[in-house]
Amino acid sequence: MRRAVRILGVPMDLGQGRRGVDMGPSAVRYAGLQARLEGLGYQVEDGGNVIVPVPEEVRAVGPGGMRHLEAVAEACERVFRAVRETVADGRFPIILGGDHSIAMGTVAGVIAAAGPTGVLWIDAHGDFNTPETSPSGNIHGMPLAHLVGRGHPRLIQIGGPEPKLRPEQVVLIGVRSLDPEERRAMAESGMLVFTMREIDELGIATVVRQALTRLKAWPRLHVSLDLDVLDPQVAPGVGTPVPGGLTYREAHLMMEILADSGRVGSVDVVEINPILDERNRTAELAVELLASLLGQQIL
Repeated sequence: MRRAVRILGVPMDLGQGRRGVDMGPSAVRYAGLQARLEGLGYQVEDGGNVIVPVPEEVRAVGPGGMRHLEAVAEACERVFRAVRETVADGRFPIILGGDHSIAMGTVAGVIAAAGPTGVLWIDAHGDFNTPETSPSGNIHGMPLAHLVGRGHPRLIQIGGPEPKLRPEQVVLIGVRSLDPEERRAMAESGMLVFTMREIDELGIATVVRQALTRLKAWPRLHVSLDLDVLDPQVAPGVGTPVPGGLTYREAHLMMEILADSGRVGSVDVVEINPILDERNRTAELAVELLASLLGQQIL
């Protein structure tokens, strides 16, 4: 029997100030994701898009200066339900963003259906701000904080009243841009963080294997992949580019090692901005990385 995958799009750019990442799901589909996965032997169903309002339809600034708070929360609740149903159906969910705030719904949905899950947060940023520490009020810089129970109650309670993760369930890879208060909170959190310095010193293979060892208590893993973890020369079409990121081969090797583990049960891919891209190059790279994560091999 062929393995079953369901693609879900979340065309949301409510969590950030720069427009364009709402077109990310369409760009990845156009880049041939379904055909690539079918070529690997998967049974692929496209579940369409979760309904998300456009910024012009909703209140811009919520409590504490948070942008589009209620609209983001409602959209993430819909993501939560769609992902929970997908996992309960026995399908591997691939969730296409949209900005990284969607992960509050994706992670909650996976855990609601599958139980405690380890999370690999692969991102140039920590996403560990709270409304009190965020310089911008943009919620895409806050999802990981809310998943571990830090921040606004409306976002912590997406998919249920309790925090979805404990710090020891999370490993961050590729971090190189943190706000001052965010840096302090992350250092005190107990989460394992591999910055680009560790990747430079140890090599990506060692980093990923150490991350898998750290998460050994959780046989099921969720990968939350922000394309801005790659260097902008490799992936120019992202919401918040930061120089000095992963190379093309480092990113593929990371996905290949994760595939070899046999533990990844879900993935979200976020922050692809076709407006800033070059002939859909970043979306095509996302398809290639997803193929590597789901088992494509060189030989």
